[in-house]
Amino acid sequence: MSEIAFRSFLPELVAIRRRLHQMPETGYEERQTSAFVADLLSGWGLEVTRDIAATGLVATLDRGGDGRALGLRADMDGLPVTEETGAVYASRTPGMMHACGHDGHTTMLIGAAFRLLQDDDFRGKVHFIFQPAEETAGGAARMIEEGLFERFPCDAVFALHNYPGLTSGRFSAKPGAMMAAIDAATLTVRGAGGHGARPEDTVDPVVAASSVVMALQTAVSRNVPPQEAGVITIGAFHAGSACNVIPDEAVLEVSLRATDPAVRTRLCRRFEEIAQAQATSFGAEARIDWQVGYPVTMNDAASVDLAAAAVRDAFGEDAFEPLDRPMMGSEDFAFMLEKVKGAYLFLGNGDSAGLHSSRYDFNDALLERGPIFFHALAKRFFA
Repeated sequence: MSEIAFRSFLPELVAIRRRLHQMPETGYEERQTSAFVADLLSGWGLEVTRDIAATGLVATLDRGGDGRALGLRADMDGLPVTEETGAVYASRTPGMMHACGHDGHTTMLIGAAFRLLQDDDFRGKVHFIFQPAEETAGGAARMIEEGLFERFPCDAVFALHNYPGLTSGRFSAKPGAMMAAIDAATLTVRGAGGHGARPEDTVDPVVAASSVVMALQTAVSRNVPPQEAGVITIGAFHAGSACNVIPDEAVLEVSLRATDPAVRTRLCRRFEEIAQAQATSFGAEARIDWQVGYPVTMNDAASVDLAAAAVRDAFGEDAFEPLDRPMMGSEDFAFMLEKVKGAYLFLGNGDSAGLHSSRYDFNDALLERGPIFFHALAKRFFA
């Protein structure tokens, strides 16, 4: 397609991104966002299937080709964060904002659809996957459970995520483990409360839970090989309401991360063993409620090579920077990569506030870079 034609569309992409930024919606509530994207793409003539995993959708461009299909995915959900950017297009929804750039990811995929539609020489089938609930609820897993890849078979699937601190417009990825698995748990330590002046008549869950916190500090250092990565974080400790009352229970909110599936399994097992043993040693009981976990984001080596070649085709040798080690953050695109080979890449957001910050904003300069990459990737894939 004409570069002039695409660049003339860029102001519209900026307007789309900023409109999406003004109407953030959290997981499975992305009704306005989903309807906006579906109406836009169906208006361009794409076949759009709505209401997958509540608010997810897939738009398909079918230009024949060799029978294979390529999946390109963007996440759509915002976060329960109050925006402090001061932007004229700031969130209009109190207590919510696009603090992770999913408004930009959605817009880049819209731009990719436009660019491929305008390329009369393009041959192939592309499924544009707009996913809900990436942040906390595992929307990718739910889309898969509802038949995503049975209804829309893909031979490979790719996704981009902006990355603050990486040079604006530069791409980065690595084969194998790209991002860590995460498991989250609520640990409830149940004791027997009573008067603060008579601790001998109680089973103090605060002391027992504190012992769990300290014992967990050895879970990585004494159970994970030094060459491997693992993190256990106790993000919240809730107990009691008065200085002279020993409560009945204490509650810990815990996250566990690892970049190797075997290490992930070992950490989860050791967490359970340590929590139960420490609580029992104080006469208390421990109950663990596991929440949604995401697997390791595992990139296919050949798919990383393909993506890197597409980046270099489009932007030159320096535009791709190999990632030397996995990131310890987590991503539910990992569920898709368990089912279909592919790759997850970072795209530098430049010197911006960090992800999930109230001052974060997506870099609109990427709205040109992302669609050009996806177009180059699709051309290479079907070549």
